[in-house]
Amino acid sequence: MDAADSEIHFSVVIPTRDRPAQLTAALEAVAELEYPPERWEAVVVLDGGSSEEAEGLQRRHADIPLRVIAQPPAGPAVARNTGAARARGKFLAFTDDDCAPSKGWLSALEESLNEAPGALVGGMTVNGLPDNRYSDASQRIIDAVYRHYNGDSRSATFLTTNNLAVAAQRYHELGGFDPSFPLAAAEDRDFCDRWNGAGRSLVYAPDAVVTHFHRMTLKTLARQQYNYGRGASHYRRARRRRGSPREHVSPSFYADMVRAAVTVGSARQRIANAVLVLAAQTVYATGYLSEEAQTRLLERRRRA
Repeated sequence: MDAADSEIHFSVVIPTRDRPAQLTAALEAVAELEYPPERWEAVVVLDGGSSEEAEGLQRRHADIPLRVIAQPPAGPAVARNTGAARARGKFLAFTDDDCAPSKGWLSALEESLNEAPGALVGGMTVNGLPDNRYSDASQRIIDAVYRHYNGDSRSATFLTTNNLAVAAQRYHELGGFDPSFPLAAAEDRDFCDRWNGAGRSLVYAPDAVVTHFHRMTLKTLARQQYNYGRGASHYRRARRRRGSPREHVSPSFYADMVRAAVTVGSARQRIANAVLVLAAQTVYATGYLSEEAQTRLLERRRRA
């Protein structure tokens, strides 16, 4: 690392695949960060992109300290690892291509990282499309998960990858994200679990805000929750390989999730929200059971 590299404090890593409009908006938000420009860089990884696309993106955003890397399609976990491997910052700050960090995002993450040296820090994500009932339902589910797992912000247990910061050295010591997770589903959960298993702390920093612009339909919400269920199955197997005890979720977690769905709006809206959240969890369970059945079938075929 040369002298110039050593001045870079944060590398903002953004994996992306076939979403140029969303990525452009994300980079425009990153360009507005209120943080010394010589102390941060953005590293975009085009999952399935070409070198020509990378060069074009680099030229279009020459106003920010940006590097663009193209890789064969391999999924978001591998893309984040690729970006982290090429990052020059002392800290890695992860977000997604459909997210807009607030202007004070890096400063808020830095404050928490300084207060809890060596911790994995995650901020607050808010829904940028409140009039989209499906985007709203998706965010309400995540909010309920955060309330359940991060009630004590200094002893959090789950943080999502669209708003996450960590010391680069510690990230690499842990081995980064597990590349065997092919979907944007549970790879963050697995990373947090391994981090916890290594005896390291997680901190929830609600002042580090990212706005999520994930425009959804009933179909895309169902696909998201189905894939989350598949990811949960993959995560369970990964924990079993590590010899970790089986996790148990309290029934109160699901009750809290439904309560969160009925906190605002008219009576009709509250009922519709509750039904949507319950349906999403049913689809989640279907994805989990489907992945479990498929895995058992493949294992029987291998033994045959």
